[in-house]
Amino acid sequence: MTNNDILKKLRVALMLRDDQIVEILELVDFRISKSELSAFFRAEDHPNYVECGDQILRNFLNGLVIHLRGTKETPKNPNEVLAKHKAQIPSKEGAQERKEFKAKPKGEEKARGDQSPSKTNPAAKKKPFKKPAPKVQVVEKVKFNFGKNKKV
Repeated sequence: MTNNDILKKLRVALMLRDDQIVEILELVDFRISKSELSAFFRAEDHPNYVECGDQILRNFLNGLVIHLRGTKETPKNPNEVLAKHKAQIPSKEGAQERKEFKAKPKGEEKARGDQSPSKTNPAAKKKPFKKPAPKVQVVEKVKFNFGKNKKV
């Protein structure tokens, strides 16, 4: 995976715009213009494509830590920062809200592609859990001296 791929995935995952990335890089005193930054996100066959160097990625990651966590003097909650990013993204017209994944109740069965759901509920046939019998102590309590008070 190249540095460009890493930078692209971080940008998408954190929902960052170009101007936010420039601000993050400025937190670690690294100056870059939006046009230089956009060259990293172009297709590889584009004539203005530029490979993202190690120095830029390193500075971006260090700035991202400061951006999300804050400094020792002014700590931040990363979840609040990410929620602020999400709120700044304009919603598209006609776009539906993403449904969050919700686990279905255990009793509800769906058919798999190669099997049909069973007619009976297998959970109802299980026997109640019984406590196992207490274990019999095989070895009696022994006091170990670890070499002290040896009689020769």
